[in-house]
Amino acid sequence: MACDEPAAFSGIFTRQNSVSAVSLDFEPDADYKFVETLEDRYKCAYCHLVLHNPHQTGCGHRFCQQCILSLRSLNAVPTCPVDKETIKMHEVFKDNCCKREVLNLHVFCKNIPACNSKIILGRYQEHLQQCLFESVQCINDGCCDQILRKDLKEHLSRHCKFREEMCQYCNKYVVLINIKNHEKNDCPDYPVPCLQNCSQIILKKEIEKHHAVCPEAEVDCPYKQYGCLVKVKRGKLAEHENDALREHMLQILDKNSQLEEQISDLYKSLECKEIKIQQLAEAIKKCEKEFRQFTQLFGKNSNLMVSTQALASHLDKSARLESQVKQLIQMANQQQSKLDLRPLFDTIENVKQKIALMETYDQRLVVLEDQSSKHDLQINIHKAQLNKNEERFKLLEGTCYNGKLIWKITDYKMKKKEAVEGRVLSIFSQPFYTSRCGYRLCARAYLNGDGSGKGTHVSLYFVVMRGEFDSLLLWPFKQKVTLMLLDQSGKKNHIVEVFRADPNSSSFKRPDGEMNIASGCPRFVPHTVLENTKNTYIRDDTLFLKVVVDLTDLEEL
Repeated sequence: MACDEPAAFSGIFTRQNSVSAVSLDFEPDADYKFVETLEDRYKCAYCHLVLHNPHQTGCGHRFCQQCILSLRSLNAVPTCPVDKETIKMHEVFKDNCCKREVLNLHVFCKNIPACNSKIILGRYQEHLQQCLFESVQCINDGCCDQILRKDLKEHLSRHCKFREEMCQYCNKYVVLINIKNHEKNDCPDYPVPCLQNCSQIILKKEIEKHHAVCPEAEVDCPYKQYGCLVKVKRGKLAEHENDALREHMLQILDKNSQLEEQISDLYKSLECKEIKIQQLAEAIKKCEKEFRQFTQLFGKNSNLMVSTQALASHLDKSARLESQVKQLIQMANQQQSKLDLRPLFDTIENVKQKIALMETYDQRLVVLEDQSSKHDLQINIHKAQLNKNEERFKLLEGTCYNGKLIWKITDYKMKKKEAVEGRVLSIFSQPFYTSRCGYRLCARAYLNGDGSGKGTHVSLYFVVMRGEFDSLLLWPFKQKVTLMLLDQSGKKNHIVEVFRADPNSSSFKRPDGEMNIASGCPRFVPHTVLENTKNTYIRDDTLFLKVVVDLTDLEEL
């Protein structure tokens, strides 16, 4: 039978001639130098290169998986380029036997003659990740140098211009090429000369505090308010006060004399106003007397119009005089308030008391702020410890001790996007164990692929981690491992890859660091198969991966 999609077509013949898949792989288009001449049976009948993921047709010829897919896409009825036989797709199967033989062919390292290693083809990429003569890029941000892996450590510690060095003044780590600029512009502990030419060297962070007491800084004379306009260096201020003591006293006396004259003038003005007020008061009394006389005449005189006009005239005059008196009284009160300095002195004394009280409050606030900062620090430490304990409890709750891991990966689309953009290339599962005191293991997934599967497949790897009981366990790790993508339809149409740990690989030795190099399947499942809406490997943006370790012949402590 035929299939409509290459990925689906690939799925038809992946397990027809396979008991267990192999975790080894290699880059298909690289120029490999084989230790022994490559036999024709290991060459693709189409591209004539070493077979990559070999498949065998009904006519008995072997092709790379990609090559046979290319033949199918180029011709509606693909034919074998060797014997011109029609290739029937339902007769094509994955030749795992040939694949194992190809993967175990020995090749030279590409860095020969510097590196004289001979490696099986399936471990070639793994070897390059450890080869001391492989060219790698410096890991420091901004550095584009390519260095041999064996020289990387020395480059990072001695030669890289982008390495971090400690500032000799503030003990902060700064990128080497920026350290001079940091010292001059940003370092608070960098020594600088005083701008007032006092010949002292001060830390940059204390320069303003120093200027407030610098003996070479020019300041105003304290008697500036009395008329002394001299500017003098702070260190010679006392000398100036002693030398100009007589002038300062004269300036103070002159100022006091001016104030006394002003007070005297105000008193004289006030006396004039009081005299004028008395005169106006007498005028008012006189008007009132005349008004009473006119009132008496009004009752006797028959000429009403004349009396009324005279009366109105006197009333207007009386109103004007009364208004002027009120204005003079108001002005006198204002002058009196100006001369009365006692309320002003009382106000100044109250302000001084309030300022002293505020300074006391400021000191208490500083103490309280310091205590508050200490409490906040303690609270943050406790919060961090609580979060750490909570994460540990969650990890312990989800940990398996039977050699099996069910890994639930949520938000698949978002995590794959992060991998495509290069922000989070891989994700790790929670650890699991073969027993309570057994091997500590985990899984690692590249949702956008890794190595030969980058951009087209999900890569799934098995990782041996450092555990608490490693010194009691047998090494290297030799158990059979099964990697699975679980079908969520209930039909158990799972995708399965099985391999046995290679005791000669560094991936399965006792870990020296937190974990060993991952080992597994760079092309575990194609994106086209995983994300196909006809399949049920992803539901609600969630997929499940399963890792099973064969515990047969594994002794428990």
